[in-house]
Amino acid sequence: MLPDEQASPEQIEALRRLTPEQRWSAAHQLYWTVRRHKAAFLHSLHPDWSEKQVEDKVREIFLHARS
Repeated sequence: MLPDEQASPEQIEALRRLTPEQRWSAAHQLYWTVRRHKAAFLHSLHPDWSEKQVEDKVREIFLHARS
């Protein structure tokens, strides 16, 4: 992780104050936001692809993703 990607102590404290439900909601929203961004990116690279092709590729990418 790059130095400017490190969470600040204030950010860490704010995250610790979240309830488990709030953390789950934030993670869930982030996951679907990233999927929408990936779909938009793929669509920009392949404007000729149908929505189904883009959705299938996003599904494939996330299925095989590793952290």
